[in-house]
Amino acid sequence: MNVPVTSTLPKHDIADASLAAQGRMRIEWAERNMPVLSQIRARFEKSQPFAGVRISACMHVTTETAVLMRVLKAGGADIALCASNPLSTQDDTAAALVHEYGISVFARNAVDRDGYYKHINASLDIEPHQVFDDGCDLVNTLHTTRKELIPNIAGGCEETTTGVIRLNQMAKDGALQFPMIAVNDTDTKHMFDNRYGTGQSTLDAVFRATNFLLAGRILVVAGFGYCGKGVAERAKGMGADVIITEIDPTKALDAMMQGFRVMPMADAAKLGDVFITVTGNRDVLRDEHFAVMKDGAIMANSGHFDIEIDVAWLEQHAAKKNAKMRHQTDEYVMADGRRLLLIAEGRLVNLGAAEGHPASVMDMSFSDQALTAEYLVKEAKNLKPGVHNVPTYIDKEVASLKLKSMGGLIDTLTPAQDMYLNSWEHGS
Repeated sequence: MNVPVTSTLPKHDIADASLAAQGRMRIEWAERNMPVLSQIRARFEKSQPFAGVRISACMHVTTETAVLMRVLKAGGADIALCASNPLSTQDDTAAALVHEYGISVFARNAVDRDGYYKHINASLDIEPHQVFDDGCDLVNTLHTTRKELIPNIAGGCEETTTGVIRLNQMAKDGALQFPMIAVNDTDTKHMFDNRYGTGQSTLDAVFRATNFLLAGRILVVAGFGYCGKGVAERAKGMGADVIITEIDPTKALDAMMQGFRVMPMADAAKLGDVFITVTGNRDVLRDEHFAVMKDGAIMANSGHFDIEIDVAWLEQHAAKKNAKMRHQTDEYVMADGRRLLLIAEGRLVNLGAAEGHPASVMDMSFSDQALTAEYLVKEAKNLKPGVHNVPTYIDKEVASLKLKSMGGLIDTLTPAQDMYLNSWEHGS
C-alpha cells in the first residue's frame, strides 16, 4: 500500500497526491449543494455519536461521498473508505480525503479486479463496528474470506438496489450474520435519487460519451423500476421515442399507461438506437440481441454491476474492437460490418462516463445514511441479523429538511383533522 513512512497521514492507496487541492475545491462545490447533510454535520460535531466507532465503507469515491465521509468523521468516526466501482473513482477526491481531510482511502480509478479486492480488504483491516456498502461486495467479503471480523460488527447500511437484492438472498438463505439496513428503500432514496438522479446522470453520461442527439431517435430502457422510470421520463422529455422492456406485468402496465411502448427485448433490439439497462440482473443484452441490432447502436448500463450487458461475448466474438473511439466509448465491429458502441465498458455509466448524481440529490440519500448510522449506534443491539428498513421518522426528517432548504412549506393538521384521522368513531 502507498503509505508514507514518515507521515501522519492515514493509511491509504491512491493514484496521485498532487490532485488533493483540486479535489478539495470540487468537494467544497458539492457541499454547497448538500444543505441537509451540512445541518446533520453541525449536529454531529456537537453530539459525537460515533466516538470510538470504526466504519468501513465500500462506496463510489466521488465528491458527494466525500461530503458524507466528512460528516461521519465530524461525528467522531474512524473511517476506511474503498471504491465500490473502479471506474467511478475520482482520483482527485481520493487524494483530497487523505491529504486535506485525514481520512483513510483505498481507491484508484480503473484498478483491476485484484486491486479492487485488495482495497476492500484494506478497508476491513480497521476491524469495523459498522459497514457501508454499495453493491454488497464488502459484506460478501466479510462472509467469505474475512469471517473473523463478523463478531465485532454491529450492523451496516446498503445503498443500492442490487446490494439489497443480494442481502435479501443472503438473509433468505440464513447466511447474513448481522443486521443490514436498506437505505436504498427509503422514499427519499428511490423516489428521488433513483428517479431524478439516475435519470439525469445516465443521459448526461451518454451525451458526454457520444454527443448523440436523442430527439427523434428510439431509446430502449430495460427495466421500469424507479431508475428505469427516471431514464424513460427524461428521454421522453428530450424527444426520444422510448420503448420499455420488463419481466414484471405490473411495471409493464405502468409503462404502457404512461404512454411508452412495451415489448420483449428480442423485438426492441431490432428497433433501438440507444439501449440502457437498469435491471440489476445479468445478460439483459446478449448475443441474440447483438445479432439484430442496427449499425451504430449505442449500449450503456446504469445498473450497479457490469453484467447486464454481455461484454465478454462482445470481446470474444467481435471481428474487431476499436477501443476508446470517444470518451469511454468502445466500438465493436461485428463480422457483418455492423458497429456496436459500448459506453464505460458496460459498467455503471453515470459514474463511468460522467460524474454521477447531482449533489443536491445525493444530499437526501447520504443524509438517510448518516442518520441511519447514528440509529445503528443506539439500536443495533436490538436488531436481529437480516435486512431491515430505515425507520420512517428518519426518512420524513430528511424530506422535511430538504423541502425547507428548497423553500417549500406544507400544511399542518388542525386538532379536529388530527382527531378525525386517528379515530374510528366519526361517521361520514
